[in-house]
Amino acid sequence: MKFLTTLTDKQLIHLYMEGNAEALSTLVMRYKNKIFTSIYLLVKDRHLAEDIFQDVFIKVIDTLRSGKYTDEGKFLPWTMRIAHNMCVDHFRKVKRSPTVKTSDDRDIFEVINFSEPGADHHMMTGQSHERIRKMVDLLPEDQREVIVLRHYANLSFKEISDLTRCSINTALGRMRYGLINLRRMMTEKQIAL
Repeated sequence: MKFLTTLTDKQLIHLYMEGNAEALSTLVMRYKNKIFTSIYLLVKDRHLAEDIFQDVFIKVIDTLRSGKYTDEGKFLPWTMRIAHNMCVDHFRKVKRSPTVKTSDDRDIFEVINFSEPGADHHMMTGQSHERIRKMVDLLPEDQREVIVLRHYANLSFKEISDLTRCSINTALGRMRYGLINLRRMMTEKQIAL
């Protein structure tokens, strides 16, 4: 049903509530990359990220079916909040906090659909994204979290402050220091992107 892709989130939720399962599938596909990438960058484990991603949409479905979702036109920030909370819950359960380390897994950007003008361009883009991902992994947790939520999930600073339970100024400061640290790392390593 191609026409579903042209509908707003609110319209898709309304259709799903009326029994159209395709409407929910359209919503999932619309935000799959942003949500999965954000989860993965927080937990740094592909299999765990896949599990949490599935749990997020089980929670979304349960909330929609129970009629507890209040339609504020903010489906993505609401879903990102659920994902963030599930990541935090995971780390609480295993009684550890996220570690800052580089991972040897395949490039996270494989889940994002890039256009491929040529093999050489794809290879150079992949190398650049890999360098950036490794540098982001080295940032302190609070800075990394804000950068992930802002650049990968496209959340506003207001949404980030609500999600992380800090002031907007704190979120802005963490972003600023995170970017300063990334620039410093790029200068030290003489990386050109």
